[in-house]
Amino acid sequence: MKIIVPMAGRGSRLRPHTLTIPKPLIPVAGKPIVHRLVEDIAGVLNQDIEEIAFIIHESFGKKVEEDLIAIAEKLGSKGTIYYQNEALGTGHAIMCAKDSLSGPAVIAYADTLIRADFDLDQNADSVIWVKKVEQPEAFGVVNLNEANQIIELVEKPKEFVSDLAVIGIYYFKDVAVLKNELQLVLDNNIVNGGEYQINDGIKQMMAKGMVFVPGEVAEWMDCGNKDVTVETNSRMLGFLHNDGEHLVDYDVKLENSTIIPPCYIGKDVVLINATVGPNVSLGDGCHVVNSSIKNSLVQTHSHIKNANLDNAMIGNHASFDGNFTSISIGDYSVLE
Repeated sequence: MKIIVPMAGRGSRLRPHTLTIPKPLIPVAGKPIVHRLVEDIAGVLNQDIEEIAFIIHESFGKKVEEDLIAIAEKLGSKGTIYYQNEALGTGHAIMCAKDSLSGPAVIAYADTLIRADFDLDQNADSVIWVKKVEQPEAFGVVNLNEANQIIELVEKPKEFVSDLAVIGIYYFKDVAVLKNELQLVLDNNIVNGGEYQINDGIKQMMAKGMVFVPGEVAEWMDCGNKDVTVETNSRMLGFLHNDGEHLVDYDVKLENSTIIPPCYIGKDVVLINATVGPNVSLGDGCHVVNSSIKNSLVQTHSHIKNANLDNAMIGNHASFDGNFTSISIGDYSVLE
């Protein structure tokens, strides 16, 4: 089994946090989004992962590439890096990794997190992972027949088709079939919205009678912008806490301070006259003094004092001193 992860976009909706680090590497509950994503997929698949291929922009740099390779190796897999330097769509991104497109594979976009527990139907040609939503008109949805097979993908339907939204994770029994169809999409310049889309390859597979079935996830969490990323961090902390995972590093230094779970507290964190939690992530090396923080995500080595924060997202090496209650500041920023 392989996992193919297109992640070439830095994440413009999450700026300024993505100016120095790509969105998929921003930590949620103490671990990069893409790391959690591939771990969760591996858990659902419940089989050995031979290779994880990451499609990135070349500008991400060697340090990012090394981090991605390390993520793959932690899962006992080979890590491979491919480049998509032009934003030409999902189908184009997948084809940038064409040398890895063979055999059974999962394709997953790296701006989403899931919680799922279902058996993968390996008799089907493909499984499209979906989540029941309240406003299906805002999403791409699947249309099912009486045999619970997917017969159509419908983008933002004006009339009700189904309430099962496509979340951007797909299983293919032989991803080489998708590769062949996407090659036809590229060769024939089939574009939607000015881009080459995975859906056009999938529609061609459906037209040839290949069987697609839904795999419904229990939770689908977005990391598209600051507010939803903070919300996703809170939800993930709750799941991990309920799973019994130890989230607070043993060497945290507490002085007249309280941690209200669930919280993730990294290494070498110092809390003085502080109340942290619930639903807070503090990365390694953070210092919090004379402050109260809840429902917030703070990355590494940031210093916060005299603050009362709620729904805040703070980057790496930031220094914040103030009484703002809802903020979003990027790496190396200073507010005094």
